[in-house]
Amino acid sequence: MKRFECGTLVPGCDWHTRADEEAEVVRRAVEHMRTAHGEDIIRPSMVDHIKERIRDEQPNPA
Repeated sequence: MKRFECGTLVPGCDWHTRADEEAEVVRRAVEHMRTAHGEDIIRPSMVDHIKERIRDEQPNPA
């Protein structure tokens, strides 16, 4: 499972998402940047910054 926390890119933002695939995490993060942070243009560098901050989520021990 992959996880992105927006606060690692936009200080103070508590939004986060997770998905099985990195591409889905990026898609959700880009949509969040548009709707919550008013980013009309998502440059390739922004996508790179998002990808740099995606982490593998550790499964909870049973």
